[in-house]
Amino acid sequence: MFRIFQQKRKCNVCERKLVLSYKKPELLKAYMNRHGKILSQKATALCARHQRAMTQEVGRARKMALLPYTSDHK
Repeated sequence: MFRIFQQKRKCNVCERKLVLSYKKPELLKAYMNRHGKILSQKATALCARHQRAMTQEVGRARKMALLPYTSDHK
C-alpha cells in the first residue's frame, strides 16, 4: 500500500514577508469571516507564530475601532 502525503502549505505571511499590524485593517480583514470572527489556523493557512500575532493585532484594531467586534445584524 502506498500512502499519499499532502504537501504542507506555507504560511502566507512568512512567504511574502508581510508585517501584521493593527494599522492595516484591510490586511487583517482577510483573516476574518463576514460576521467579524477570526478564522481558524487551518482556514487561514498561517503558522502558529503568525496566527497568534494576527489574533493580537485584530484585538488591538478592534479596541481602536478600526475593525468591528461583530457585523451589523438587521
